[in-house]
Amino acid sequence: MTHTTSFLNSQGEVNYETIPKWPWLVFLTGAMTCLICSSMSHLFACHSRRFNLFFWRLDYAGISLMIVCSFFAPIYYAFSCHTYWRLFYLSSISILGLLAIFALLSPALSAPRFRSFRAALFLTMGFSGVIPASHVLYLHKDHPNVVIALGYELAMAVLYATGAGFYVSRIPERWKPGAFDIAGHSHQIFHVFVVLGALAHSVASLLIMDFRRASPSCAF
Repeated sequence: MTHTTSFLNSQGEVNYETIPKWPWLVFLTGAMTCLICSSMSHLFACHSRRFNLFFWRLDYAGISLMIVCSFFAPIYYAFSCHTYWRLFYLSSISILGLLAIFALLSPALSAPRFRSFRAALFLTMGFSGVIPASHVLYLHKDHPNVVIALGYELAMAVLYATGAGFYVSRIPERWKPGAFDIAGHSHQIFHVFVVLGALAHSVASLLIMDFRRASPSCAF
């Protein structure tokens, strides 16, 4: 992350003091909360059936929280000069995220048979970003930072979708049961892709922050 910020500074002498930082902090908080919830789930889920049900639901809720928080920085900075659309998109994803969290906290939906449903819910939330991304491209297609940032967002979507594919298909352990119980399990691969997706999104957010910093007065 330090290297990314240094690169952006060298390219445009970015001064992040000129724009609000809270949307970026929302993303960081959501990402760290998600990973903390996941770590706790993997650590304590084996304690008892009661703990297992609680912590896996917490894990799913953490994923939903990170998806919602991921929208704040790019939407806030890209639509800083379009208050209505900024509020509309942020409100929409927040409401969708709350509904998803309430659904995933339901004990019934934490059952293994709903594995595909959970993955579909996460992907639906994530790919709902296609609408604001298309809107941003329409508004700012002449700004290189925005175009490059959307490329990173596309990479994020591919990484998340690939991770979800491993999660649902249970590859490779389905091919050789027992061989990947310690390392190489689909759930571990899923987490690797989640972290890579979050890194791609962080670069995209920094690029859009740079774009907004360069046009603080909305004079495009």
